[in-house]
Parts: sequence; structure tokens; C-alpha cells
Amino acid sequence: MVDESLRKKDKRYYEGFFKRLLNGGVVLLLKFISVLPFWVIYGIAEFFYLVVRYVLGYRKKVILDNLRHSFPEKSEEEIHKIMHRYYRHFCDFSLETIKLHSMSEKQMDKRLKVTGLEEAQQYAREGRSIMLLGFHYNNWEWCSSIQTKSAHKLLMIVNPIRGNMAFEKYIEHSRSKWGGESVPVHKSARAAIEYVRRGEPAVLWLAADQTPAANSPFWTVFLNREAPFFTGPEKIAIKTNQPIFFLHLKKLKRGHYEAHFTQLIKDPSKVESKDILLTYIRKMEEVIRETPEYYLWSHRRWKHTRPEGIELTV
Repeated sequence: MVDESLRKKDKRYYEGFFKRLLNGGVVLLLKFISVLPFWVIYGIAEFFYLVVRYVLGYRKKVILDNLRHSFPEKSEEEIHKIMHRYYRHFCDFSLETIKLHSMSEKQMDKRLKVTGLEEAQQYAREGRSIMLLGFHYNNWEWCSSIQTKSAHKLLMIVNPIRGNMAFEKYIEHSRSKWGGESVPVHKSARAAIEYVRRGEPAVLWLAADQTPAANSPFWTVFLNREAPFFTGPEKIAIKTNQPIFFLHLKKLKRGHYEAHFTQLIKDPSKVESKDILLTYIRKMEEVIRETPEYYLWSHRRWKHTRPEGIELTV
């Protein structure tokens, strides 16, 4: 949830009476949809797919531009096929996120398989925290339920939602009902260090592919284009020497996923700081190239141009 002090300082979080009323009504509708059976959920997703693809052409220019730069070796026909598969997945993911609000642990166990946890669980038994680097791929929202399988306390790093308190509470309930804790991004380092100080094993889970400001000191090539990255993951990892894991979320079939933990770096103190992010970025590229339709192509990931004076990290 957004701190009240932040809500007062930043006008982007202001929510007037009528806007609050409208937002509350939309959330009531989402709660109703969330209790519907999955066959109805996917029926709604099919309808939205037709609207998004054929009527709205949702962010078509952004998606095509991103795909063309990321896969210059592919033909226009292949690029458009990926876009259309992305639209279908995006609509499924959106309705699955709504459904998450009312899903039970039993339902989730049938639809999300968690593998590769053994090494992470061993660190928990030793009282050590870890860092988990994920990205906007497949259904990352369902992964908040990993808390029911993990011996670590799951700290989910989130960006507060602006100007929509009702929806923020809706999403917060969906994420935290499994036992994890949502931590605003500006408090992530403090939270990680506090758990280390107390000797309580936690997993700091970051979607580290989000877009920072153009003046970020870390720029590298990501999917054939220059892109900035937040340096928080490498700074926290070095300060706490937490082992770093990668979360690979595979889609097995519609509405069924596998979340796999892979250890990327066992001892961050023994590698160059730049290699922490570079290892993560190259792993992301490997996964995206394998099944590209599941990445968040409608996001303007490459909207910035590298400023003069900031070198490219390779």
C-alpha cells in the first residue's frame, strides 16, 4: 500500500471523490468476475482477445516495434504471428490475474507447479536469505503463492498503484493472502537488510526488468537494443552477499504453469558487480527467445536513449 505521506506529497496518487467512486465500482465488478469458474473466465478472455486484436489493436505499434528490433532475423509474417499469440496470452493473463483474488490454495496447487526449490530451502534451513530475480513473463502474479511452498518469507517488491486505492487493495489482497509481504520498491533495500539483521531467512523477489529513469548508471544491450536497468539488485546482493536465483516461469498449457528456481550466483562477493545484472539479463534473453509470445511486449521497455557520459556495460 502507498504510504499516506507519499499520497499527500505526490499528486499522481491523488484520487478525487468521483474517481474513487468509479474505481470502487470497477473493483466490485472484478471481485464478481473472480468467483466465476475457469471455463467462464477463459470465455471472457476469448471475447477480450477479439476486441484487443481486431477492434482496438492494443499498442500494436509498440509491440511490433519491440518485436522487430528484438528479432531482426524473423520475417514480418513471423513477427505478426508472435504478436497475435501475445494478444491471446495477454488476455488470458489479465483474466487469470483477476481470478487470483478468489483462488484457493487447492486450486493453485493444481495450476502452478513449483520446482527447483531444494537449494533455496537449504539456505532457509541455514538461516540465510536469498534474492529471486524474475521478470514480466508468463503469469508472474500467480507466483505470489510460492510462499505456501517456501521456507523463506517472501518479500514481493512492488510499485505502488497511482490514484486507485480500491484496485491497490484488490491487488494487495491477491498477492499477500498466501502469506508473503508486499514491500514498496523504495523500501526494498531496507527490508532485505532488516531481515538479514534479524537472522530471519527471506527471499527478496524483484521483477528486475522494469524501466528506470534514463540517467540510470547501468546501460547494456538487451534483446539487440540499449536499455537501462535498476542497479538495486546488484547493490543489495553485494551488501548482504545473498545467493541469487532466477525465476523461470513456463506455460505448460492454458492456465497451467511451472515456476522453476535456478541458482544464478552462489557468492556475489566473488564476482564483479556488473556480472550480477549481466548474468540475469542474458538468462532473460535465453528464455524470451525460446517462447517470445509470453513476454510483456506492450510495455515501452526501450523508450529511453542513453545519455552522453554513461558508458555501455558489456
